[in-house]
Amino acid sequence: MNFFNRAFLNIKGKMGRTILLTLVLSAILLFVLAGIIIQNAATSAVNSAKKSSGATVTLSANRDNAFKKMRQQKSKSKTPTLNLASVNIKTAEKIGKSKYVKNYNITSSTTANAKSFDAIETSSNNQMSNPMGGKSGSSSSSQGDLSISGVSSTDQVSSFTSDTSKITSGRGIKASDAGTKNVVIEKDLAKQNSISVGDTVTIKSTSKKVYKLKVVGIYKTSSTTSQSSGMMGQSDPANTIYSSYTLANSLKGTSATAESVAYTINNPAKASTFIKDAKKSINTSKLALSKDDSTYQALLTPLNNVKSFARKIVLLVSVAGTIILTLIVILMIRERRYEIGVLLSLGEKRWKVIAQFFVEMAMIMVVSIAIAGFGGKFVGDAVGKQLVSQETSTTSVATSNNSNGQGQMNNGGQPGGNNQQSPGGSNSSSPQSTSSTQQLKNLSTNISVVSLIQLAAFGLGIILLAIMIGSIGILRLQPKKILIS
Repeated sequence: MNFFNRAFLNIKGKMGRTILLTLVLSAILLFVLAGIIIQNAATSAVNSAKKSSGATVTLSANRDNAFKKMRQQKSKSKTPTLNLASVNIKTAEKIGKSKYVKNYNITSSTTANAKSFDAIETSSNNQMSNPMGGKSGSSSSSQGDLSISGVSSTDQVSSFTSDTSKITSGRGIKASDAGTKNVVIEKDLAKQNSISVGDTVTIKSTSKKVYKLKVVGIYKTSSTTSQSSGMMGQSDPANTIYSSYTLANSLKGTSATAESVAYTINNPAKASTFIKDAKKSINTSKLALSKDDSTYQALLTPLNNVKSFARKIVLLVSVAGTIILTLIVILMIRERRYEIGVLLSLGEKRWKVIAQFFVEMAMIMVVSIAIAGFGGKFVGDAVGKQLVSQETSTTSVATSNNSNGQGQMNNGGQPGGNNQQSPGGSNSSSPQSTSSTQQLKNLSTNISVVSLIQLAAFGLGIILLAIMIGSIGILRLQPKKILIS
């Protein structure tokens, strides 16, 4: 009789012991499976986060070097100027052909004066005086009352991707608008001047040149600050007009340059590699590349924490399971010393005796995997929810503390701060926090064929290790002494 038949007969004949081993092994495998499916769910969520969150690398002037040169001019000139380099569009397009780039947005901003309509004028008692003697809401002779934000596509502008601005009528600016005079204006500006999609409006550049623009879309913004930060005279966001970057360049009297280019990276983990490659095509003393993968990192950290904890669950349960099974195997071998002695005296090889124990446990494991498969989903969901709840709380607290710290710096650390709240209120969570929390809540713990294969591998590993440790005594047993005793 071979050891397979003996193993089957032994399991069938000792039902009490078989049921006990099945329950013990099922409990072990149940928690191992819970850890595996949570770990797999976190891995899947991380891969999903790479696709959904993305990362942005911005090519713009190297401000650090520009300020350094300005300070050096201070000793030679009483009125040093800050000279910021522009981005060559051909160079930007060349970099945009990288395999790491999903798409890119060329930005060029300027100002102009409304001619056939009136810009929105705002006044505030909290206006901060600017270095030129006026107020932040007043225009100067060198600046217009409109902010012209030239872009490749409004779909790639941060205010539109974050839903701060939304197209309410018509369409946004597209790549096909390059070379045209199509524009998108704000809803309040359009309403005040009775402008609709399809209308033609006239503006005048600061060089007094008149341009006729076609309104192809109207957008609504919830922002309380101008999109053209750093440009004095356009304090009201409704005065921001979006156009193609080619029109903005025409208003400025340039054609082949841009202020900045934002590259959307298809895999956030490759952002650093992209920057390294892009630096070969630019003069790093004049231009700089800055990475923004905060959304990806905000998603990655809690998901990796859940994944790490799930891995620890698998490890701890595997170690504890091995110890428990080893003790059971040792007791089982002591109980079956006479049986082992008879088999060895009949000429059965020791490795076949050990193999019989392994086959017995493997047969029990098959039933245990089926039991664990039915209950693993419930245990995985319960443990997963607890982990998600804990990580969500930790992420929310960290984000809240970070936001409060930034608010104190913005309101108390800058001259003339007026303690204004961001849109949505001071207690509103950041997009990164919201995305991170949503991704955690959407953690899908499903049992797949891969999960069951991994469970079977873990189960066989635990059983093999337990049998090998517990069977050490068999190698030292002498059949004659066993039978005599």
